[in-house]
Amino acid sequence: MTEVMPLILFIMLFILLLMGYPVAFTLGGVSILLGMMTFGTNFFNLLPLRIWGVMTNYVLMAVPLFVYMGVMLEKSGLAEEMLETMALLFGRLRGGLAVSVILVGALLGASTGIVGATVVTMGLLSLPTMLRRGYSPEVATGTIAAAGTLGQIIPPSVVLVLLGSILNVSIGDMFIGAVIPSAILVGLYMLWIFVVSIIKPDESPAMPPEDLAEFRKSGMLNKVVQAFVLPFGLVIVVLGSIFAGIASPTEAAAVGALGATCLTIFQRKFSFKTLEAVMTETTHITCMVFFVLVGAEAFGLVFRGMRGDAYMANMITNADLGPYAFLALVMVMIFIAGFFIDFIQITYIIVPVVAPIFIAFDMNLLWLGILIAMNLQTSFLTPPFGFSLFYLKGVAPPEIQTKHIYKGIIPFIVIQLICLGLLVTYPEMVTWLPAYLVE
Repeated sequence: MTEVMPLILFIMLFILLLMGYPVAFTLGGVSILLGMMTFGTNFFNLLPLRIWGVMTNYVLMAVPLFVYMGVMLEKSGLAEEMLETMALLFGRLRGGLAVSVILVGALLGASTGIVGATVVTMGLLSLPTMLRRGYSPEVATGTIAAAGTLGQIIPPSVVLVLLGSILNVSIGDMFIGAVIPSAILVGLYMLWIFVVSIIKPDESPAMPPEDLAEFRKSGMLNKVVQAFVLPFGLVIVVLGSIFAGIASPTEAAAVGALGATCLTIFQRKFSFKTLEAVMTETTHITCMVFFVLVGAEAFGLVFRGMRGDAYMANMITNADLGPYAFLALVMVMIFIAGFFIDFIQITYIIVPVVAPIFIAFDMNLLWLGILIAMNLQTSFLTPPFGFSLFYLKGVAPPEIQTKHIYKGIIPFIVIQLICLGLLVTYPEMVTWLPAYLVE
């Protein structure tokens, strides 16, 4: 009976999560219930110490700070102004508005790392504008949904912070390792937009000349500096301080939070009402993350107490799976799980279970972390259950049908699968830059 308990634990978790029960309380409640049935109450004497370890983890302090940075850019209206300015800057090009959506989505998503928040924000800000400018529903929705998920892989990302914490990999190395893959992904996204603009120019038109003329008359340079250069410079300062070894990720996150606030004040968009909204949203997101962490600690304690890790290791050994066969199995499992549950849940349910096996296979955990982040991003986009598709449909105008979103997202899914394949084939895309900077 003891051997099947880890399996029962997993099944109960997934059933209850699919039924819509809160993640944190499901993780903690089911784990404690089955743990007490199996081991009794004394088994949980170590749980308070594990929870205390989470609450005092210096690295995890970066989570609320990065979230605050992104939410401040969003709530203050800087994200909207950034999008409008970028759209006008690229307006003379066919597909210029879509390119601006990708760039702003990357910047906003990198700051928050929360797919739902980014997709909803970009959908509300850019979708009506793109449709009004003559973009096809497929191109518009596909671009927004894809851009909204970029925060999974582009540093500084909450996803990378959490994965680095679990895999015991330096957060700075995670950020550096993600630079090349994320740059290639964004580049391929923009390349696809330019291809569409050539093949089907009517589906991604340039902006009207009169709008561009008005933009030039109203102080184009000043708007570009304020709306794009300064926020982008803030992200560069945050990442640069980490890459250069000047600041830890947590210290850099604090600089980013302060910088976002100062930027809002400088652009005269600051108010105490905005500050209250930002702090409320940051608190909600942070509490959600940390409650999940606490539940995950209970799950990890019970799962290992049931010898679930040893059970999985024996199962893999008996199945005679090699390192890459096991990697493929885990990637498929994470991909499918991404249809149904959030990245935080996947990160704290699946990753801690499989990490020891990857260590036993002597696989590079930095490379593995970036692979998982990229994989999670792909699962958020894939029909019929991709989360970002549901988020976008929820804020889309009535004329946007589900088929438009599904059709529009297919090219971006193909691009992400290509990138994922490149990462598997060429691990140096992840490992080269951290090694080079260390040297």
